[in-house]
Amino acid sequence: MPISSAFTDQVIWITGASSGIGAALARALAAAGAQLVLSARREPELQALAATVPGGPERHLVLPLDLTATGTFPAAVETVLARFGHLDRLINNGGLGQRGDAADTPLEVDRRIMEVNYFGQVGLTKAVLPHLTTRGAGHIVVVSSVVGYVATPHRSAYAASKHALHGFYNALRAELHPTGVRVSIVCPGYVRTEISLHALDSSGGRHARMDKNQARAMSADTFAARLLPQLAAHKEEILIGGREIYAVYLQRFLPRLVSRVLRRSPKR
Repeated sequence: MPISSAFTDQVIWITGASSGIGAALARALAAAGAQLVLSARREPELQALAATVPGGPERHLVLPLDLTATGTFPAAVETVLARFGHLDRLINNGGLGQRGDAADTPLEVDRRIMEVNYFGQVGLTKAVLPHLTTRGAGHIVVVSSVVGYVATPHRSAYAASKHALHGFYNALRAELHPTGVRVSIVCPGYVRTEISLHALDSSGGRHARMDKNQARAMSADTFAARLLPQLAAHKEEILIGGREIYAVYLQRFLPRLVSRVLRRSPKR
């Protein structure tokens, strides 16, 4: 299906839409004719985004959402359905980064990252599932990471949360296939976003530094442009990035080599 028609008038819910990949996807999907539900904690950024994408606030819904507040998800789903009548795609993009050694990171920080990156995504997915399975159609997308395949040093909790997403959504894909609902896992490599700035350090505070690899990576808009054709095709596993993508295949076929390389990785 061509991009020009794949998303026309579809209702697409994007979490983590206030910046980075989420905001770039909102711009690209709105330009492709979609009706958007824009969610994140930062409402002013969502309102500013809705005011600038094609269609404007009249066509799209700003729906602030805290991914740790899973008890609010059923009401959020009802708000979406009351506005649009149905939902075509859920893009679970919200997430929290991490920088810090495992030995120096209190368990509370690990739990916080899992609450956002894993339980938040799974909770919202489960909240929309009854609607999608009743319709017998829909597309659930989760934005993971190359780190979901290759666990790099100083990101232990982040890597754990992304590995957990793969386990859940791979199982869910098989379960949902008879219903007509499709599941895609998107694994970005380095993308130029603010994730490292907002990442948690070992104390639970902000890392507040841009990683060098991210600073010179592709823009979020370039990433979104490369992603849309693969979402239109309902591709199950989507890897987008630079040379770092090869690490996924090396991990599968030459895991000992990857292990030796990772031991020498400098702390960023």
